[in-house]
Amino acid sequence: MALASFLDARHHHGKWLVRIEDLDPPRELSGATTTILKQLESHGLWWDGDLLYQSQRDEAYRAALTQLQDDGLTYTCDCNRQRIAELGGLYDGHCRQREVSSESAIRLRLPDRDSDSEITFDDLIMGPYRQNLDSDVGDFVIKRRDGLISYQLAVTVDDYFQRVSHIIRGADLLDSTPRQLYLQRCLGFFSADTAPMQYAHVPLAINAEGQKLSKQNHAPAVISGSESKSLWQALKWLQQAPPSELQSDSVDNILNWATVNWSIANIPTKMAVAAPSYV
Repeated sequence: MALASFLDARHHHGKWLVRIEDLDPPRELSGATTTILKQLESHGLWWDGDLLYQSQRDEAYRAALTQLQDDGLTYTCDCNRQRIAELGGLYDGHCRQREVSSESAIRLRLPDRDSDSEITFDDLIMGPYRQNLDSDVGDFVIKRRDGLISYQLAVTVDDYFQRVSHIIRGADLLDSTPRQLYLQRCLGFFSADTAPMQYAHVPLAINAEGQKLSKQNHAPAVISGSESKSLWQALKWLQQAPPSELQSDSVDNILNWATVNWSIANIPTKMAVAAPSYV
């Protein structure tokens, strides 16, 4: 995903921004951020501007949360995970009219009219996408019970703060996009005169069992010293048709070729099993 977003930005003469999404301390691995940044650097994927750490953005998130509360768009909820699971993951608005402790989670109240919950957008890879938040998601959490701001709210606030125009990311986040678009509307981030963000969701790299390649599923790490080969394999996997002789070239030459020849239209909506090394 990093390579795809980097090349798309460079091909269109845009800026490539790197954001450290470190909002959930209990789940963060010690040293993981340093490792990721070093791997980006070793593969020639240099970002523009300063790194943005979400752990340093709490004031901005709380301000957005307060705005939503002041506008009457939220309510507290003490439903646990077991109850949500029993509902099939679709929240039923159980706490909308209940008096719930302020120490509970906070949910965003969806509009009463079903038509206002319909979110559509054209994905640059997946094509037209439609989701009805009311029937497919339900009122969703924007602040967790443990006090942490949700991913959905944080990235929406940060995308606007960083003036992001194009978001290139994994297809596992495709169904999150309508929630972020709705939050943009609720927060008044974009008007009819503002160009909408463009989204492209890259199909996930999977193993032979159909599982997403990740540390959790024991995917192999990027091999240090094999950056050129890793880049070439990633370009081939992204259907960019890199010349075979390019895999033994320098990182800079590979990226220069890839930037000039980049075509997001070549990326299919589904991918084959990924190569052992990838970026």
